[in-house]
Amino acid sequence: MKTGDESMHTKETPRSGLLSVVLPAYNEEASVPLAARTIHTILAQADIPHELIFVNDGSKDGTWQAVQDQAAQIPQVRGIRFSRNFGKESAIFAGLAQAAGDCCVVMDCDLQHPPEKVGEMYRLWQQGYQVVEGVKVSRGKESPLHTLAARTFYHFISQATQIDMSRASDFKLLDRRAVDVLIAMREKNAFFRALSSWIGFETAQVEFEVQPRAAGESKWSLRSLTRYAVTNLAAFSTAPLHLITLLGVLVFLCSLVLGCWSLWQKISGQALEGFTTVILLLLLIGSILMICLGIIGYYIAKIYEEIKDRPRYIISEDCGEKRP
Repeated sequence: MKTGDESMHTKETPRSGLLSVVLPAYNEEASVPLAARTIHTILAQADIPHELIFVNDGSKDGTWQAVQDQAAQIPQVRGIRFSRNFGKESAIFAGLAQAAGDCCVVMDCDLQHPPEKVGEMYRLWQQGYQVVEGVKVSRGKESPLHTLAARTFYHFISQATQIDMSRASDFKLLDRRAVDVLIAMREKNAFFRALSSWIGFETAQVEFEVQPRAAGESKWSLRSLTRYAVTNLAAFSTAPLHLITLLGVLVFLCSLVLGCWSLWQKISGQALEGFTTVILLLLLIGSILMICLGIIGYYIAKIYEEIKDRPRYIISEDCGEKRP
């Protein structure tokens, strides 16, 4: 894997093609106009043929009206509206499925992913790279609790997948072949950030600083981030199931030690009467069993969701001119 600076001297055959920019949007009424104008201006000045695809993920504010307004003003803007909120991962895959470009960039609608880096990604794609990953130099301004939680999650997901996710982001450019591979995957609970690395292909990296939001406030709460982390960990890894085995081994070893100690106490005539130790052991083992059953139950629920084969998303409306 090469960084942007290293790769500029290794690929010499440029190519050109339409660039599709996918922008998931949830309650981003204020961000949509600014994102559309900013990205369109930057790409037009760089003479990059492009389309901007806003995916309205069941927003409750005026996001869809803002997308329609931009589509009426800028021919390169298209919009997709979900029938309800299906989540960011579904919005990303819907945008990729609708994209007509020879390559696609996925980025946040709030411009925390700097649009200036898109041109650099496109140039790397022109040189032959099929995946260009945006990697974070820093996480920007966020609370210490948020930073700790994010680092913990990415540590576990990196260990589980054997892919370095410590600086990963959804800010990526994918060649048409990579896009086709991703949208052909039938799994409903897909983790785009990890899957786009897992598929392989020739990859380059572009470093970026996470920018302040262009408008509005973050829609991610601690609860939604926790749910997002748990869902994606289960979707991409069986590590929690292996944790059950580890807990079973630890409980067995503890039981073996305690059993030997109790037997020695009995033989030496020092055994204590009462049920305190027994009750504590039952509570401990019962708690571990309930946790293990909860983990197994979660995976069974996800299997149930997969076998129902419901669609990842439902598109209720679209706007803008679709490219051939």
